[in-house]
Amino acid sequence: MDVVLSRRQLIAGLAAGSVTACVTNPDTGESQFLLVNDGQLAKMAATAWTDAKRQTPISRDPALNSRLSKVGRKITRAANRQNESWEYAVFDSDQKNAFVMPGGKVGFYRGMMDFTQNDHQLAAVMGHETGHVVGRHAAARYSAQMASQAGLVAANVALSQSDTRYRNEIAAVLGAGVTFGVILPFSRKHESQADRLGVDYMYRAGYDVRQSVKLWERMAADSAGPRKPEFLSTHPSPETRIRDLDAYIRTKGYV
Repeated sequence: MDVVLSRRQLIAGLAAGSVTACVTNPDTGESQFLLVNDGQLAKMAATAWTDAKRQTPISRDPALNSRLSKVGRKITRAANRQNESWEYAVFDSDQKNAFVMPGGKVGFYRGMMDFTQNDHQLAAVMGHETGHVVGRHAAARYSAQMASQAGLVAANVALSQSDTRYRNEIAAVLGAGVTFGVILPFSRKHESQADRLGVDYMYRAGYDVRQSVKLWERMAADSAGPRKPEFLSTHPSPETRIRDLDAYIRTKGYV
């Protein structure tokens, strides 16, 4: 059962070392630190989803919408999530991007739809987004951010009661440490897990899993040029994803 705490309760609990909220994900089998549940996040995401559809025009192209829904249904069935409420939208923008919100809200930009060369590559992106839902990554990331913020508050309280001359500097370093030592790597872990889960769903749905590698090879070529170092990014580099996906596909015997 998920634990839901107010920010005040969380800060007090972490300062006292009394907050424990570890649950086992029934789909992945891993233990996760969760302070919020999927239903609570879905309510929060509903407003953001409405705002997104209001701020960016929705494509009325029947072929694009039909293609997205068809691939989406096959992938969610492969993930054993076909009985949940899913909503798909094609945003009329040139961005090469896609996203998922808690509650099964999946948005694809027209630029990403056009960039994928076939339904196999589209399924790779859809599988990845579905993997985020199955992995409960939104709840885990939100919980980690809440905990890190509360931990920094508790640390600042402790520092304010000390006589150190470098209280502000220590607090600043703590903030940087949380950002680069916890939040960003945690996000990269989620991205990599979603990639692997997505390949599993592609395989079960009958798609060519090698197309996930082809997709990222094209992404790497398309994004050639200066990029920030991987350790400063929330996503693995395209080269890392290509290498990891290729190794995973071979290890699983999907080819």
